[in-house]
Amino acid sequence: MTWNKAPAADDDVSVSVDGGDTGHARLRELGYKQELKRDLSVLSNFAFSFSIISVLTGITTLYNTGLNFGGPATMTFGWFVAGAFTMTVGFSMAEICSSFPTSGGLYYWSARLSGKRWAPFASWITGWFNIVGQWAVTTSVDFSLAQLIQVIILLSTGGNNGGGYLASKYVVIAFHAAILLSHAAINSLPITWLSFFGQFAAAWNMLGVFVLMIAVPTVATERASAKFVFTHFNTENNAGIHSNFYIFVLGLLMSQYTLTGYDASAHMTEETKNADRNGPIGIISAIGISIIVGWGYILGITFAVKDIPYLLNPDNDAGGYAIAEVFYLAFKSRYGSGIGGIICLGIVAVAIYFCGMSSVTSNSRMAYAFSRDGAMPLSSVWHKVNKHEVPINAVWLSALISLCMALPSLGSLVAFQAMVSIATIGLYIAYALPILFRVTLARKHFVPGPFNLGRYGVAVGWAAVMWVATITVLFSLPVTYPVTKDTLNYTPVAVGGLFLLVLSSWLVSARHWFKGPITNLDG
Repeated sequence: MTWNKAPAADDDVSVSVDGGDTGHARLRELGYKQELKRDLSVLSNFAFSFSIISVLTGITTLYNTGLNFGGPATMTFGWFVAGAFTMTVGFSMAEICSSFPTSGGLYYWSARLSGKRWAPFASWITGWFNIVGQWAVTTSVDFSLAQLIQVIILLSTGGNNGGGYLASKYVVIAFHAAILLSHAAINSLPITWLSFFGQFAAAWNMLGVFVLMIAVPTVATERASAKFVFTHFNTENNAGIHSNFYIFVLGLLMSQYTLTGYDASAHMTEETKNADRNGPIGIISAIGISIIVGWGYILGITFAVKDIPYLLNPDNDAGGYAIAEVFYLAFKSRYGSGIGGIICLGIVAVAIYFCGMSSVTSNSRMAYAFSRDGAMPLSSVWHKVNKHEVPINAVWLSALISLCMALPSLGSLVAFQAMVSIATIGLYIAYALPILFRVTLARKHFVPGPFNLGRYGVAVGWAAVMWVATITVLFSLPVTYPVTKDTLNYTPVAVGGLFLLVLSSWLVSARHWFKGPITNLDG
């Protein structure tokens, strides 16, 4: 099926799907020569974003938060609230991606959409929020896998109440380091191998959700009623918060944290065939399918939930890791052994592993592009590609920084949570900036690509920007009262600190030499 070329900005939403790969020529038009191997299909592009979103990762990791703040009602309906607004962000990003399909993604978009005067500053701010946010995502994903391995070992050796082995924080950080090492090694392989792993990861996430959402409630000897799953609103949070609206808002964090990372499709466009069409498709399809599959996972697991306070109790067999306890109890109650639940946790662990792998892939492409434009210290080092056309140094840099970002966990989990908070808020700020420039400074001169929102582009863009502004405020609010140094929500401190660092580096140094994206064409 062949559609006509992209319509004018005031036409209806459309996408061109005509044949022929124009990726090399379009990249030259944007000022870059082809250095990475352009070998990814639309399926592979989708797979990277879908694997980073990874509903098995996000929901499993923050299911405790969802249960604690609102419980089943917040998770089942809040998922669609966050999902709907995330789609507005995704649609707006896809439209811009279609116009500017480069590995630089967000920071390149900001430069092109903010105008010549503001381009260097806009791309500097966006780029650093994007890359630090991505590193924080990799940190949180791989550290959450290390914690899950800790719980799997605990349950496999008898559980919290049966003399099981609880790995120390030093062992957990060692797990984290080993995971990152393996991810860096895999990402050093040619893109054809990464494409295979990415597609396998997407399939594993999809099938894993269906297996777990059916197996766990089926095996459980006691199941929650539909009324409980869809209407029960948990207000017993032991956090001193009594406002239902406040509780609901805090419960949204599980959903919003999960639905991040889909900028990977943009960062992989220089390795994707027909990138101005397939990049946007990768973004939108990854979000849309994740919303549907993720809701099924939430429902399936929540139908096996009966006693919320017990699941959150640190004295249970899983040490308070709610989903692990749900899986373990479901199989133990029916078969007298929780081994089946441990195997289910293994399915989740593999999904989280591939999520981290894809995250490192996306990190490295962003670092490669940002250093190509001279924005990073030692840019000439991180920009190098090996004989397989892989940005090998950027891969290992991303893994090293993600390891360093987890080290605060040895001193304080509060400090670590502040670091990881950048993974949600910091990354979404990077998402919102080019969209903001699209609907303001570039409103009259934005030239759409084959995929565009037509007359709805500005309205959808404003909805996306307002949503990001809203969650930035809401997720910076205290999560426990009274507020002390141990219960303070350090999100505004972490994100504000990042902003001050980036801004001060601009004022002191970068404004004198950073000119935004630069061409690397030979002539």
